Amino acid sequence: MLALYRRHRPRSFDDVVGQEHIVRTLRNAIELGKVHHAYLFVGSRGTGKTSMAKLLACALNCEGGPSADFAPEDPACLAIANGRSLDVVEMDAASNNSVDDIRELRENVTLAPMGGGRRVYILDEAHMLSQSAWNAFLKTLEEPPAHVVFVLATTEAHKVPATIVDRCHRFDFHRPSVEQIAAVLSKVAAEEEIDAPDAALAMIARAATGSFRDALGTLEQLVTYGGNQVDIGDVQAVLGVADTDLILEAADALAAGDSRAALLTVERLSGSGRDATQFMRDFAEHLRRIYVVQTLGEPPDAFALSTEHAERLSAQAQRLASAEILRAIDLLGEALSAVKDGSEPRLRLELALLKATQPPTELSLQALMYRIEGLERRLAGGVAPASEPRVEPDSAPAPAAAPSLPPVPVEASAPVAEETELSLERLQSLWPAVVDAVRSENAMVGALFGEARAAALEAGRLIVDFPADREFLKKKAEASSDLLARAVRGLTGASPKLEYRLNGETVGPPTLSEEELLRRLESEFGAVDSDAAALPAREANQMGDDQ
Repeated sequence: MLALYRRHRPRSFDDVVGQEHIVRTLRNAIELGKVHHAYLFVGSRGTGKTSMAKLLACALNCEGGPSADFAPEDPACLAIANGRSLDVVEMDAASNNSVDDIRELRENVTLAPMGGGRRVYILDEAHMLSQSAWNAFLKTLEEPPAHVVFVLATTEAHKVPATIVDRCHRFDFHRPSVEQIAAVLSKVAAEEEIDAPDAALAMIARAATGSFRDALGTLEQLVTYGGNQVDIGDVQAVLGVADTDLILEAADALAAGDSRAALLTVERLSGSGRDATQFMRDFAEHLRRIYVVQTLGEPPDAFALSTEHAERLSAQAQRLASAEILRAIDLLGEALSAVKDGSEPRLRLELALLKATQPPTELSLQALMYRIEGLERRLAGGVAPASEPRVEPDSAPAPAAAPSLPPVPVEASAPVAEETELSLERLQSLWPAVVDAVRSENAMVGALFGEARAAALEAGRLIVDFPADREFLKKKAEASSDLLARAVRGLTGASPKLEYRLNGETVGPPTLSEEELLRRLESEFGAVDSDAAALPAREANQMGDDQ
C-alpha cells in the first residue's frame, strides 16, 4: 500500500498549496506554448518539487495536447502519477551521479516519446552529481532534442554549477506556513476518515517545520499508533514533545519569578521521559506566542489547543513583560547552542530557567535593564519598589510593547522619591555597565573610563577619579564627557554634573609617556583619536616656542 504522502500528492495544479507563483508561471507557459527545455526546482524537503514536476509532465502529455487544465483521470496522467509512464523518467542523482549514468541518459534522450508529446526527465537531488557528470551533462542540457524537458530538483542550489543554473528556468519553492500544512492535514484526514481535532493537526503541522511530507508521515504514524482516533496525547507521545501543562507551568514560574517551581518543572519533565532539548524549543515557541498575543491583544486560533489553554496564554501575556520574554528566549537560544556543542541538555535548561527567573543574580547589562524596567512599571502603577524586583501580576498592567528607558520621572513630592534617588553605592555597582555602555559607542573612550572610578556623589555632582599618573586620560575623558553622561542617564535616569580629578594615587604599571600611551591605544584599538594624536605635537611646538 502506498504511503499517505504518495496517495495524496496534488493531482492537478489547483490542488497545489503554497506555491501559487510557480503554478501561475507554468500554467502560462503551457497555454502560450513557451515551455522551457530545462527547469531548476529549488526548495527545502517536502515542499512539493517532485509533485510539481509530475504535474508539469501530466500537462505536457495529456490526451488532446498540452493543457494546464488536464483531467487527473486521463490514462496518461494516471500512469504518470502512479510511476508507470514510459515518457517520464525519474532519476535519483544521489545514487546515479557518475559519468556513466549521465552517458546512458544522453543516449536515451534521443528516443521519441512512447505515447505523449514530451519526454520528461526528473533528476532528484541534482546537487549530488559529480563535477565530471555535470560536465558530461552540460551539452545535452543546453541543446536537448525538441521533445525533451529536464526538471532538476535540489535542496542545495549553491552546489549546482553556475553553468547549469544559467541554462535553466529557476523556481524557488516557498516553505509552507503552519496554517497551510494544517489545512492539507485536515483535508487528508477527512478523506481517510481519520478523527483528529484541529489542535492535534496544528501540533503536527508545527512539528513538520515546513514539510508536507513530514506532516503526512507523522499523521500516518499516529494512525498506526492508535488507530483512526487521534488525540493530543497521542501526538505528544509520538513526537516526543513536552506536555502542554509543563510548558504552561514553566511560563507561570517565569512570570512569578519562582525558581523553585521552574526546577520542579524540569524534574517532572525528566520523570516523564521527554527530551529536554525539545522542551527548550517548545518553550521558546510558547514564549513567542505570548509575545504575539501581547501585540494582537488576543491569541490567534492556531495558538490555542483548548479554551483553558487560550485563557492561560492570555493571562501569561498580561503578567510577563515584553523585555522579559525576549530575554528568556535569548537564554533558551544560548542553551540550545551549548547543547549543540556537547553540553548536557538538562543542566543547560535548568541554568536558562534560573537566569530567567532570577534577574538580580545575573550581572549582564540585559538583566540590569530588566530590573530597571521592573522599577519603571512599579512607579507607573503608583507602587513603591520592594526589595524583590519581580513585578507581581496584580500590580502592573499588561505592556503592549517593551517600555522605554530611562525610567519614568517621579515628582519630588512622590512618596518613593528617596528610594529612587541615585546613591554612590548604586552607581559604583553599576560602573562596569556604565563603562560597557560608553564602550559600545566608542571603544577607545570606554577604555579610558575603564581606568576611572566613581569616587563621590554630593550635591548633584559626580566626582570621577583617575589615578595620579593618568592625567592624559583625564584630559581625554573630559573631552568625551557627553558619552559618560548619556550612559549614566540611560542606566540610572539621573543626570548628575560630572567632575574629574586625580586622586593622588598611582595604580598599575609604571607611568607611560603620552607617546607610549598613544602607541598602546593604537595597537589595542587599531586607531587613535585625531585630537589625541595631535596633542603631543602641539605641546612639542609650544615647548619650541618657549625656547
